[in-house]
Amino acid sequence: NGQLAVEKFEKSPLYYYDMILMDIRMPVMDGHQATEQIRRLDRADSQLPIIAMSANAFAEDVSESLAHGMNEHVTKPIAAAVLYEVLQKYLGKTK
Repeated sequence: NGQLAVEKFEKSPLYYYDMILMDIRMPVMDGHQATEQIRRLDRADSQLPIIAMSANAFAEDVSESLAHGMNEHVTKPIAAAVLYEVLQKYLGKTK
């Protein structure tokens, strides 16, 4: 439920989350809408990395995620190496 994701972020202390892994297809509010809402919040941390997680793997799907304010688009099934690369890119070294 994308609405719950927005509410949890909105109610969290500043910088509580380092990154959001956001599914695209969710009930109530999809991941694109949730990302847009988070980006519009008047919070210092609203520009944290948001990574799309989706079975939608076409180039236009990736472009759409980026257009909605996501930083990356990782396709399902998720390859561990790809996820680790994204985590390292945005969070620094991973083991």
